[in-house]
Amino acid sequence: MAFIEMTGKSLARIVNDHELSAEDLAGAGVSETTIVRVNQQGDIEVRRASGWDVVGGLLGEFDKRVKQETGLEWA
Repeated sequence: MAFIEMTGKSLARIVNDHELSAEDLAGAGVSETTIVRVNQQGDIEVRRASGWDVVGGLLGEFDKRVKQETGLEWA
């Protein structure tokens, strides 16, 4: 499976209101410096001490938003 990693700050800039709110991100433990990743299906995962936890998902044209925000390709 391929992912694009970013910080919580970057994620907050690309998430639409109908996907996750700022309160949802905070409740999932996502801060500006948290390491997160998005897979090609739009699942958002948060890096924890022992692995990755799925905390939500992106909808619609997320591929373009993720690539534009990060400048990265799926890897």
